[in-house]
Amino acid sequence: MTSEKGKVTSLGGIFMKCKDRDSLVKWYREQLGFPYDGYGASFPFREDKEPDSRGYNVWGPFKEDTEYFNPSTKDFMVNLRVDDLDALLVKLEAAGIKQVGEKEEHDYGKFAWIIDPEGTKIELWEQLGPVPEPDSDSA
Repeated sequence: MTSEKGKVTSLGGIFMKCKDRDSLVKWYREQLGFPYDGYGASFPFREDKEPDSRGYNVWGPFKEDTEYFNPSTKDFMVNLRVDDLDALLVKLEAAGIKQVGEKEEHDYGKFAWIIDPEGTKIELWEQLGPVPEPDSDSA
């Protein structure tokens, strides 16, 4: 793997549309022990090359009528963790890959979106801020 900044470092999460989000969340919590926090389930981990650094992966159920996945018509969206969102966006633009919507920054990360050749929306995420602690009691 190259040491150059502006690359994907891992899978950040998977997001899916669902017909009955409450029932699906209940099933994942009860059957698989997912620590749902009201938005999704976060799974913390330690970075391989920097064990003192923590990251997390997310499972996120969305209501069936969400527009968050637009302009894709697929029922899922992939989130990829990146080391330097701005550097990656420069590389993608140079390759002719257009960003979808505006870049966003929140206390937990910077986000941008692209569409792959099959029409799947890809969320690019540079983690910022602390890693959430799992709370298996919240609904």
